[in-house]
Amino acid sequence: MVKQIDFSQVTNIVELGAGDGVITHHILRKMRPDAKLFAFELLANMCDDLRKIKDPRLIIIEDSAEKLAMYMEQYGVKEVDAILSALPLVAFPDDLAYKIVNQCKAVLKSGGRYVQVHYSLLAKKIYDNVFGNVNISFVPINVPPAFVLVSEK
Repeated sequence: MVKQIDFSQVTNIVELGAGDGVITHHILRKMRPDAKLFAFELLANMCDDLRKIKDPRLIIIEDSAEKLAMYMEQYGVKEVDAILSALPLVAFPDDLAYKIVNQCKAVLKSGGRYVQVHYSLLAKKIYDNVFGNVNISFVPINVPPAFVLVSEK
């Protein structure tokens, strides 16, 4: 997922479904010193794990990704450079999945990238419909094997 982003060019990054911070650590290692990572996670116990990461660039948001635009406005961020998501959107009701992805597109800068990991291609239509483009990579060494879907605004 992180290979899809040119971290030398990004200052505002969003991670959706940060979980316990596995991908968060990789993002932080690649980020510039002046960049910010807004990590959304709904589960309190996962947020507790994220809070153990002592990095001033990490901003943990213990709330739903459907409130992305509201939080970016609250933090004074007009647009974000990249969004990385591990949300299991195929398990979400269609209206919620579309709401989240539409908000992602709304806050992304022109040319910004939305990167999503999935274990099937059932949700590919969402990115086609919202962004009008999606590139797919298969990662067989991931456990379980995964697809990385990338859309550009």
